[in-house]
Amino acid sequence: MSIDFYRDGAPVADAKAPAGPIENRWEKRRFSGRLVNPANRRKLRVIVVGTGLAGASAAATLGELGYRVANYCFQDSARRAHSIAAQGGINAAKNYRNDGDSVHRLFYDTVKGGDFRSRESNVHRLAEVSTEIIDQCVAQGVPFAREYGGLLDNRSFGGAQVSRTFYARGQTGQQLLLGAYQALQRQVAAGTVDLHTRHEMLELVIVEGKARGIIVRDLVTGEITTELADAVVLATGGYGNVYFLSTNAMGCNVTAGWRAHRKGAYFANPCYTQIHPTCIPQSGDHQSKLTLMSESLRNDGRVWVPKRKGDDRHPADIPEDERDYYLERRYPAFGNLVPRDIASRAAKVVCDEGHGVGPGGLGVYLDFADAIARLGKPAVEAKYGNLFDMYERITGENPYERPMRIYPAVHYTMGGLWVDYDLSSNIPGLFVTGEANFSDHGANRLGASALMQGLSDGYFVLPNTISDYLADGPFDALDETHEAVVAARREVEERIAFFLGNEGDRTVDSFHRELGKIMWEYCGMERTDEGLRKAIGLIRDLKAEFYKRVKVTGKAEGLNQELEKAGRVADFFELGELMCIDALHRTESCGGHFRAESQTDDGEAKRDDDEFSYVAAWEWGGDEPVLHKEALVFEYVKPTQRSYK
Repeated sequence: MSIDFYRDGAPVADAKAPAGPIENRWEKRRFSGRLVNPANRRKLRVIVVGTGLAGASAAATLGELGYRVANYCFQDSARRAHSIAAQGGINAAKNYRNDGDSVHRLFYDTVKGGDFRSRESNVHRLAEVSTEIIDQCVAQGVPFAREYGGLLDNRSFGGAQVSRTFYARGQTGQQLLLGAYQALQRQVAAGTVDLHTRHEMLELVIVEGKARGIIVRDLVTGEITTELADAVVLATGGYGNVYFLSTNAMGCNVTAGWRAHRKGAYFANPCYTQIHPTCIPQSGDHQSKLTLMSESLRNDGRVWVPKRKGDDRHPADIPEDERDYYLERRYPAFGNLVPRDIASRAAKVVCDEGHGVGPGGLGVYLDFADAIARLGKPAVEAKYGNLFDMYERITGENPYERPMRIYPAVHYTMGGLWVDYDLSSNIPGLFVTGEANFSDHGANRLGASALMQGLSDGYFVLPNTISDYLADGPFDALDETHEAVVAARREVEERIAFFLGNEGDRTVDSFHRELGKIMWEYCGMERTDEGLRKAIGLIRDLKAEFYKRVKVTGKAEGLNQELEKAGRVADFFELGELMCIDALHRTESCGGHFRAESQTDDGEAKRDDDEFSYVAAWEWGGDEPVLHKEALVFEYVKPTQRSYK
């Protein structure tokens, strides 16, 4: 085995991205892709796994086009997908504020915000489609905030100097998901979509090199069933729960994507994880998740810490000249609206230096006193009232009277399954949308761009690209007796039997919590060569102990949440190891991946474009994964050292 824990494979390339002027590439691809006529669509079956913004919008749109769609989610309602938790807003280059925004500026901001580690073609398409998303959602009745005159309102998010974020108070994800859900339910009623709730995908079926179905478990009855189709779409979200503590819903997992990875799908840039700067700090070891405070709060809230180390006075008693508004001091051009990776590292620095507030000194203040004085409490309440109420319910502190305490936490993952311009993985017939793929955000996602990507992929991109693949269908008929289907089902049944038969003495949660601590300590906000090597060893030892000592109670038949968690945590062990290997091999710093050995004199991330201007696409290889590199080419945005000063 290599001392670096991996071996090199052949380069990989995106063969679907058109050449020519970037503003014409998406239109060119839509025209060159083959179509399926309406009569033939009725003969084709597509599986969509996930009902968040990417999944619900894809299933609804494919159903509207006439395909026969099977849509799966593990929640008890499609409305409970984690997209519902998104708070702050959705970006679009509408330029309603006449403040200099444009498709090109959104494209530029996104490439720069991702620290020049994303594909130009994909990002420009995202910026183009963003304007169509807003029109689509308004037509659905999504209640975006409006100005006094009735026009849609905008606010600012990190990494931009324009106001391009559309929002519905602090509930934007919920309202957008309800819009996608009603579109989905329309197709369910029309009979084009079969919706299966409380079902979890546990294996991908590959027949003659093509994705042809999935193996699922009914989480209520325990029944194992097979769903076969002409194509499979994974819209299953991110893998932030590998850290145990994150802002993700506790059910969020990587299993669907990881099962595909083990069957041959490349997993790209797994070390690119986003640490969100505005989360409620952890209050103790008893916690099982963390709570996000929307980035929109940084529009009007000012971030500061006491200048004096260990200052435990009430914040109101600390004079203005004894406060350090460190983001405004370090980044005057962007102030409190720097990108998330930069704001998170800055918070870590001041807390490590002893200026943090609250228990353990792991917190900074987010203060609205100036905004309340300038705008009045009613105006602040109209913008952020539900967020302030949530904060008070969790902490017992009134943010109108006392600054919020915030600290960075795991929130989003930029890595995911590798896809080409058509959102197709390297396995024919397997498409991946939304946070489950890697394609648009590089090494750091800008705020309010996750909802943009999910709806872009589901409503506008996938329906225009999957037809090029399905034009060769319908493919040969399959049934459950096919040897590949039987083998996939057997793998699922054997995993379940192992967990239920293992006579261990430790709970799944105890292993998950320990894994999360390893990941946060060594592959969190700051990473080092020594720490990552140590983490790989610790994860391998803990994984071996997991298979010896894990105890799963209950039976295979019926509801068994311990069994559900056991399979998910088993996949997290393998993912966590790959994340550390990816972070170890990438010795540069970029975006959310910060290597302590690679920083500028003033502590900023230092890229190495000569060595690392590529996508790291990993092939499953057990203890020795195979690295395939996709070179990144920049024609329109020249990579420079990011500066928000």
